[in-house]
Amino acid sequence: SKSLSDEENLKLFGKCNNPNGHGHNYKGCSISLLVSLQIDPVSGMVLNLTDLKEYMQEAIMEPLDHKNLDKDVPYFAEVVSTTENVAVFIWENLQQLLPPGILYKVKVCETDQNVVVYKGEETILE
Repeated sequence: SKSLSDEENLKLFGKCNNPNGHGHNYKGCSISLLVSLQIDPVSGMVLNLTDLKEYMQEAIMEPLDHKNLDKDVPYFAEVVSTTENVAVFIWENLQQLLPPGILYKVKVCETDQNVVVYKGEETILE
């Protein structure tokens, strides 16, 4: 965090505190959609999965895949790139693309033990 001293960063972030950055291979991101909306009687779907795949490509893969979050993603220039904030970033990007009311939650699995679920203003650590 740019707002903390080197000592404070080390105390707060431990081994993840590295002035040259550190990496993660996230276990995966799963996006859960609210399916209680009206199902289209012609398609039988709430949302076309081809469209969803394109939205996920634009909102998640293009800005984040194989990137140094702190250096390559403008959002993280001023926001600490914690798993919680990655979930918020994904939520905000998807909200801009998806029809209103479709997105239910974003789940980011950094490791088997570090999982964040973000539901708008509600964040849950699992």
